[in-house]
Amino acid sequence: MIRRYAPFPTASACAVRTRLDDCSVQSGRVIIVTGAAGGIGRALVDTFATNGDTVVAVDLPGSGIIELGRDLGQPHLGLELDVSREDDVVAFHTLLAERFSHIGVLVNNAGIGPTMAATADTPVEDFQRALAVNLIGPYSVACEAAKLMKPGAAIVNVASMAGLLGNPKRNGYAASKAALISITKSLACAWASRGIRVTAVAPGYVRTPMVAELERAGKVDVGAIRRRVPIGRLARPDEIARAVRFLASEQAGYITGSTLVVDGGWMSFNQPGGAYPARRGAPGAELSRPIEGTDARTVVVMGGAKGIGAAIARRFAANGDTVVIADGDGGAAAKLADLLGDKHLSKCVDRTVESEVVALFQELRERFGHIDVFVNGAGMNDTLVSDIDEVPADLKDILDVNLTGAFTCVREAAVSMRPGSVILNLGSSCSPLPLATSHARGAYNAGIDMLTRCMAAEFGPLGIRTATVAPGHIRASDGIQSETTTGMDQTWLGEGIPLGRVGDPAEVAEAAYFLASSDASYISGSILHVDGGWTASRDAGCPSELDGTISAENKWRRRAARRLGLATRS
Repeated sequence: MIRRYAPFPTASACAVRTRLDDCSVQSGRVIIVTGAAGGIGRALVDTFATNGDTVVAVDLPGSGIIELGRDLGQPHLGLELDVSREDDVVAFHTLLAERFSHIGVLVNNAGIGPTMAATADTPVEDFQRALAVNLIGPYSVACEAAKLMKPGAAIVNVASMAGLLGNPKRNGYAASKAALISITKSLACAWASRGIRVTAVAPGYVRTPMVAELERAGKVDVGAIRRRVPIGRLARPDEIARAVRFLASEQAGYITGSTLVVDGGWMSFNQPGGAYPARRGAPGAELSRPIEGTDARTVVVMGGAKGIGAAIARRFAANGDTVVIADGDGGAAAKLADLLGDKHLSKCVDRTVESEVVALFQELRERFGHIDVFVNGAGMNDTLVSDIDEVPADLKDILDVNLTGAFTCVREAAVSMRPGSVILNLGSSCSPLPLATSHARGAYNAGIDMLTRCMAAEFGPLGIRTATVAPGHIRASDGIQSETTTGMDQTWLGEGIPLGRVGDPAEVAEAAYFLASSDASYISGSILHVDGGWTASRDAGCPSELDGTISAENKWRRRAARRLGLATRS
């Protein structure tokens, strides 16, 4: 039985036990949602319950969580729990072990908001309380839940944009959320060998009771927030819940250690003044989810004839969308279009020739009126050469294709779009740490990431979203296709990837499909790493490698050699 602390009512303890004893056998996955009675928490509960999963909704005594569980009906549960109390968390694990054979997903959503007190006026106890609820509690719950998880399970931590950007009067809150993002990376590496993925979402401002209370207290100017967001509004709780649902799904099976920012483009805007014109009241899309259209979309995939691009084209075609496959290899593009069906098109386009790109989109506007999704696929891979052999001409050639060509395509695509359209750039999970022997690769990927952010700031008021899909090492039909660098020792790749394998093009395609969907309606300017934890392992290390066969020092040296493009073996 979960221990009760004053003022925890004993009647609630009886209610918890009754709910456990009376519920029927669960269907689907078992999903734990902490902080389930609040705005985002309730949206998470509804989203997963509607998905056919069994939801274990958890929140503080007096929050109404018992009643919520009762209203949901069997086999769902409502349990009272203070995540900041270690004894409560251990007892919670015991209750779960009694009822369920295993847990499928944990969503660590419980948290307390910022006090908005000046640093000089913040007691140490308040700072510690933020850490206890927002960081130590989620870590404790994750450790206990992981004991009941099997390969394929997932943990999603609800962090905050405050954990990525500095703000005044948010010391404890921001520090706890930044630390939660860091722990997301380290747990992703530590538990990858057990088949447990760990990710996070970082919401911006969300229309929740917490924000409403801050507004009533005069601590938040919601109108000013809307003007600061390129999309022009606060998020709805269901928009955060849908991002969490994707990260917890099988479709995100190659995503771990990643933090997905869901902020309406806030982090992409870096200028004085507002990002969106002032307007009165809350926009409709902030209050309720707009009705989705049922018409097939027009999707253009640049570089869509092979590898990851082809997988993306297939994914959209499977949804019934009309796909235009544009590629420098016209024959391969035509072959794929024929395989997909009569309504799909192929176009032979050299993205480095501006006139060809302009002509392509002009033709598409005349034929379709507009395009709904543009996927800016990779043009050419860099190769590993010695530093002295990479001449400026080589650098220029790669940048012409992968950065200048990408810009030209985005410019023309944007002209062809209407509100609700999406631009996706394919980048690389290796861009945060460029290889010493690959200047061009690091340069163009950094440029692509920033292009995505600049477009989010500029196109947000027009209703056009942007995002970058950043693959790691991906297996294509012709072997290992890395959207970063070719020429690396393929036998060593698995050692540097926490999930222990290279990805499949279809896994990147699922990420692109999600980001282009209405489920990602508040995601703009964000970068989603689809890399099996590759990026996270650089920051957190990969304890799963320490199996005793090779010393920890030598494994570290081998990983470092791979990342530097060296051909040595330790």
